[in-house]
Amino acid sequence: MSSLRPTPISQKQVAAFLKPRPRDSHKGMFGTVTVIGGSNGMVGAALLAGRAALKMGAGCVRVGLLADNAPAVDLNVPELMLHSAVDAPKSFPHPNPPRKGEGVNAKNNIDLSVLVVGCGLGQSLAAQKLLYDALLLDVPLVLDADALNLIALRPDLRGMLHTRKAAAVFTPHPGEAARLLNCSTEDIQHDRARAALNLVQKLGGSVVLKGAGSLCATRDGKLYLNQSGNPGMSAVGMGDVLAGMIAAFIAQGIAPDNALLLAVHLHGAAGDELAKQQATLGMSATEVTEWARWLLNRIAPH
Repeated sequence: MSSLRPTPISQKQVAAFLKPRPRDSHKGMFGTVTVIGGSNGMVGAALLAGRAALKMGAGCVRVGLLADNAPAVDLNVPELMLHSAVDAPKSFPHPNPPRKGEGVNAKNNIDLSVLVVGCGLGQSLAAQKLLYDALLLDVPLVLDADALNLIALRPDLRGMLHTRKAAAVFTPHPGEAARLLNCSTEDIQHDRARAALNLVQKLGGSVVLKGAGSLCATRDGKLYLNQSGNPGMSAVGMGDVLAGMIAAFIAQGIAPDNALLLAVHLHGAAGDELAKQQATLGMSATEVTEWARWLLNRIAPH
């Protein structure tokens, strides 16, 4: 096992990343999140990420769906703006967001665009083209699920990661991490700390290695351990929700590394609140989103 000792994430630590909203706020001050994914049979993954981004306070959320039969509206959350996957990135309001590590000051009226790619994306040629196009954009990225699998398959996409100027956050589970590092899942689990740091080096961005005791590794090589969460969160859609949460906090001007720590802790803590309600078995990602919003409002300054 690794001798690396990650720093535990605390609620006090992540709550300090949150700032009160001015009285004259408007939605343009809290960023735009665009989710690209939702291929045939997996539309729900992209919608879950979009809903989570909206309920974590992003000013505007767009969802670009790849599926042939994609819905025109999310009937449960009609505030989401649904597009085709090809058209969604064209709606970015600002082509030149702050550079890597920079936040956004709401007083400056900057609408920061953040792009989430991979939730239900699939690995078709169309999906590969969407990921390629996303990597060309000068916007912060959150890359999850099949975006990670495609990066593992294609060295040219991996190379593009290191030429980008904007920040990127990667959210692999152990299987995806193993594919990215060309090793076995057992190797990843045997030394999770070393694997997380190796992923930062290979991918050039912040990483959360998901699982029991998720590890967050920042771009500068710092390692953090998340202690919230429980076995009830071993359910479909949890990763999609986490990706949307990370993007929402970046969109609101929190530095990407801090947004990662905040989202990972809050995600697990929401699951813990559900467990207190005797809802461990059958816990759903949708419920985690609702409890995360409740917790966010509890810890946020007013």
